[in-house]
Amino acid sequence: MLDFKQKLENYALLAVKVGVNIQQGQILVINADIESAELVRLIVRQAYEAGAKQVKVNYSDELVTRTRYELAPAESFLEPPKWHADELEDLGKKGAAFLNVVSTNPDLLNGIEASRIADNQRTAGTAMAPYREMLMSNQISWSIVAYPSPTWAAKVFPDAPAEEQVGLLWDAIFKAVRADHENPVEAWTKHLDGLKQRCDILNERKYRKLHYTAPGTDLTLELPEGHIWCQAGAVNGRGVPFLANIPTEEVFTAPLKTGANGTVSSTKPLSYSGNIIDRFTLTLENGKVTDFTAEVGYDALASLLAMDEGAAYFGEVALVPYHSPISESGILYFTTLYDENASCHLALGAAYAFTLQDGINMTKEQLAGHGMNHSLTHVDFMMGSAEMNIDGITDDGKTEPIFRSGNWA
Repeated sequence: MLDFKQKLENYALLAVKVGVNIQQGQILVINADIESAELVRLIVRQAYEAGAKQVKVNYSDELVTRTRYELAPAESFLEPPKWHADELEDLGKKGAAFLNVVSTNPDLLNGIEASRIADNQRTAGTAMAPYREMLMSNQISWSIVAYPSPTWAAKVFPDAPAEEQVGLLWDAIFKAVRADHENPVEAWTKHLDGLKQRCDILNERKYRKLHYTAPGTDLTLELPEGHIWCQAGAVNGRGVPFLANIPTEEVFTAPLKTGANGTVSSTKPLSYSGNIIDRFTLTLENGKVTDFTAEVGYDALASLLAMDEGAAYFGEVALVPYHSPISESGILYFTTLYDENASCHLALGAAYAFTLQDGINMTKEQLAGHGMNHSLTHVDFMMGSAEMNIDGITDDGKTEPIFRSGNWA
């Protein structure tokens, strides 16, 4: 049985070898909360040992972030971070890899005026658009891993003694990312092969539409001509494989922008920009959200939907069985990185160019012409459950079961 130090080393190894898959002479950029310095230092060492030319670490501090939202003048949220955007774009063009180590408090910005958060996201999103397009088309390698901060652990395990909360979250993370295996890289290779087999079956079927039914959900999604079912294991513009999410249990593609009709209800809380949005319902006509409700976080949801024209349309549809490791853990993580891998989900906002045949070689206008949504944002929300059925509808109108009672049919 591995001890904590061995598991942490394995986790750092996975981030470098499986996540961003650092190559000889490559630059690695790490964006991380200061709480995660213990893990970041191990990742830095692993990256240099793997041949990285330079590892650049950008630390943030959630208390500093909160203080800015509380005290900074409103006009400061309208000033684009051009210096940062230009640096990321330049590094991306040089072939750098990007790793985000997330550990933020899900309630960090609770009580902050929604307009301040929305202004900052819109301004930053506009400035970062060229860099985001590199990510959305898999031109560059990128990955996300998590580190359990005390505030996050307290949110996930509120009934546990305070001194045990972080340890409990570490145990859950190590299991979910397979860092508790003697050979975690081999374990991930086997897992990704299984997800690829699911993608191959769906790509062979070429469904025209998906029909979701569950309590509070009756939704039909049309899929664009030439859509591709993918898993998080991808290949960058230089032919190097990488894994965008650790962990991952999903297979996904892009819906037709104008092809969503019906109602969909959330099944897990959504942590969005330091606020929780929960128990919400979206009504869609011809792809666009025309009405919505939310018992928690209504203003945050309204701000998200108003981010830009594309924020009120879907950009991703993902399938995750109810009987999957993270779902069966019974843990609500309050972070999309984990909760989306316990539930079928949809994303409001931008579509990934690589989920369309030849999409990575298309212009923004050409992608739009093929029904792919464009937006400054991309926010996944969970809507799967043990009661969800999904049918695939073929070009000739034939209906076939894909999910029954939350699992693959």
